[in-house]
Amino acid sequence: MESKLSVLSSPLLSLLLSLSLSLSFLKNKILVKQSPMLVVNDNEVNLSCKYTYNLFSKEFRASLYKGADSAVEVCAVNGNHSHPLQSTNKEFNCTVKVGNETVTFYLQDLYVNQTDIYFCKLEVLYPPPYIDNEKSNGTIIHVKEKHLCPSPQSPESSKPFWALVVVNGVLVFYSLLVTVALSNCWMKSKRNRMHQSDYMNMTPRRPGPTRRHYQPYAPTRDFAAYRS
Repeated sequence: MESKLSVLSSPLLSLLLSLSLSLSFLKNKILVKQSPMLVVNDNEVNLSCKYTYNLFSKEFRASLYKGADSAVEVCAVNGNHSHPLQSTNKEFNCTVKVGNETVTFYLQDLYVNQTDIYFCKLEVLYPPPYIDNEKSNGTIIHVKEKHLCPSPQSPESSKPFWALVVVNGVLVFYSLLVTVALSNCWMKSKRNRMHQSDYMNMTPRRPGPTRRHYQPYAPTRDFAAYRS
């Protein structure tokens, strides 16, 4: 009889042991619920992480990770429910709001290339034992490109533009005046040189000294004397 009881008790003990281990495992794990997908149209989105654990009067660390391997920490909050301390990745604009069983991450100024899957993580640091959450399926945040219509410029914003236009106009006008003045001076100088050249060509030149040629003297013959 005792041998039968020992045989029956052996499987029963192993079953009870496995149940107790599974219960203790479940007790040390927190489940998290996230939206499967969020579409971003205006460059900002709120991601809520709902936990099966009450964070009131606990020391914890709640964080948000980007990527299938959770390689990039977007932002995190440390401390307790009353005094949370936040840290944020420089590539993100993120703020965190903590509730009793919910941690909400407010993401702003998102870019298209930040479309990815995001995971919530919760770690209870005090009181012991240390507890963290089971990894969820995550939330795909799809950031759509935003096409903004150009907004009309206000008078205040257009003042520097018109001031620059006026300054450039004055400089161009001054450059034209200087160019025209220099051109006129050059034309007058050229015209004066041409007049001086024409005057020099028209002035009669005084002939130089000429050499006189004298006939050699020959005595005059008296042809009448010969006739007589």
